[in-house]
Amino acid sequence: MRILVTGGAGFIGSHLCERLLDEGNEVICLDNFFTGRKVNVAHLAGNPNFEIIRHDVTEPIFLEVDQIYNFACPASPVHYQYNPVKTVKTNVMGMVNMLGLAKRVRARILQASTSEVYGDPIEHPQTESYWGNVNPIGLRSCYDEGKRVAETLMMDYHRQSGVDTRIVRIFNTYGERMLENDGRVVSNFIVQALKDEELTIYGDGSQTRSFCYVSDLVDGIIRLMNVDGDNVHMPVNLGNPGEFTMKELADEVGKATGKDIRLKFMPLPQDDPKQRKPNIERAKELLGWEPTVPLAEGLKRTAAYFASVV
Repeated sequence: MRILVTGGAGFIGSHLCERLLDEGNEVICLDNFFTGRKVNVAHLAGNPNFEIIRHDVTEPIFLEVDQIYNFACPASPVHYQYNPVKTVKTNVMGMVNMLGLAKRVRARILQASTSEVYGDPIEHPQTESYWGNVNPIGLRSCYDEGKRVAETLMMDYHRQSGVDTRIVRIFNTYGERMLENDGRVVSNFIVQALKDEELTIYGDGSQTRSFCYVSDLVDGIIRLMNVDGDNVHMPVNLGNPGEFTMKELADEVGKATGKDIRLKFMPLPQDDPKQRKPNIERAKELLGWEPTVPLAEGLKRTAAYFASVV
């Protein structure tokens, strides 16, 4: 198949491009290189089935493709809050442009949504039927509400125009090719540990996250894109249901990097969720998917990557 991956030079997008090429597809990687990096896909450049286009999804583009994976959007608070208006435009206008393309060429389209659509959740763990607890005017809302509108557009294009859509709600993901300055907790902790600095914990360290290694996530995403049947257009949570407090994560990072860990506590940012854990029953049932890489193993691989770039 000919497959378009927007945001294809980003952290998850580059792993997705790699995997799709390995499976024998032609891949067009589209990126404006705001947070994506050429080095993430440089090793694919010699593949005759791979093509890179520098393009911003807020502008229309015309391509003949069979499938579209829409991953174009900065995904960490540091980057999406840098230009919040642009973040909203990427989520909303970018989605309209990609859905317009999918409708025109009759391509199947998958949207990379996020667990952030649940906001600071009152329901725990979060199921796909939970509508969320999002602050529509907070600092994070450019991303949270942008992704919620993108899901709305996906469902409306499906209902109104019969576009073949898939929505994945991605929970915290980590692995090689994360940006070292993206402000996310795994990259923060590993980079600080490697530099023998104190690990910064926001709040008291009791808030929880669930961490999914990138190869597990990509496997689930490709399964969702290619599954057929009833109800495939409704959102699917993909993440690792193992739940860790920030203090527990710090200990794991210490083991993975072989460093003695010292902690520094800072105030919790506005609207930062206290708990995050996916209910993945729908993914198990629909896709036969669940994560296989334990946190200790994934952190070891990620730490080795950061040791080579920091």
